[in-house]
Amino acid sequence: MPTTLTSKGQVTIPKKVRDALNLTPGCEVEFSVNRDGEVVLHKVKGQTKPRVDRFEAARGKADIKWRTDELMALLRGED
Repeated sequence: MPTTLTSKGQVTIPKKVRDALNLTPGCEVEFSVNRDGEVVLHKVKGQTKPRVDRFEAARGKADIKWRTDELMALLRGED
């Protein structure tokens, strides 16, 4: 499963590997190099759940129901 290293040193973990390690967005991984010089990828143990996207966490939290025209009037300072 070849992949390409970006100019920032990033690579995409192939889907087969992500599935095998049960990796989901936000999961922490750890890299090590064994005696043969091979890179080994480990899922960090002890994680109960992946980090929640901060925008997803805030979605639907507003308790004021604004109509678009009312909100735009407020933001523009219209009376």
